[in-house]
Amino acid sequence: MSGLVIAIDGPSASGKSTVSQGVAQRLNFIHVDSGSLYRGVTWYFLSRKINAADSAVITAALKQMRVDFLARDNAIKFSIDGVEPDAELRSEAVNNNVSQIAALPAVREWIVNELRKMPAFGDLVMEGRDIGTAVFPEATFKFYLDAAPEERARRRYLETAGVNKNTTYDDILRSILKRDGIDSSRAMAPLKVAPGAVVIQSTKMSVDEVVDLIVKNISHRER
Repeated sequence: MSGLVIAIDGPSASGKSTVSQGVAQRLNFIHVDSGSLYRGVTWYFLSRKINAADSAVITAALKQMRVDFLARDNAIKFSIDGVEPDAELRSEAVNNNVSQIAALPAVREWIVNELRKMPAFGDLVMEGRDIGTAVFPEATFKFYLDAAPEERARRRYLETAGVNKNTTYDDILRSILKRDGIDSSRAMAPLKVAPGAVVIQSTKMSVDEVVDLIVKNISHRER
């Protein structure tokens, strides 16, 4: 049986992951980070030196790639060819290439097809950039989480400062603005607010406040 889907979209570093995890935990749903799957495919392509400019090569690679999904600790995890990538998904190489790989029509089509199978695992909180517009446009609950670019850069800087001390706030802000441009202008499923989505401007809100707002909105509409 298919479960309920709560779609949470928004730009890079808008807090989707932390908020989605909080909502999933509060409602006892399964959390799905669609971005990690795009990062997984990017990591796979880079590790095997697949030419992303050759559509035939990309199509063949996606067909040969073996991806297994499982629900663990209230989240969907995956392995690629028997390897479950973790820290590799946040490597500098993946960060620098994921926007371009994610914009490839063959990659988006493959990942959307996989995401649409996931309600078989149960009720989901799925985060991404096109969940409410392209993956599950019929979702009952759709949210768009946003924040000022400067605030998103500040949050990302605080997250990564201890890991990569060579990255500055200005570097992160430039990266976020570049990613926003790519995500919003791509031909296939660009980043935008889904029809009927509740828009949350979280610039001055804490994670708990955003989670509370989403859960209350869902509870109110379920009555």
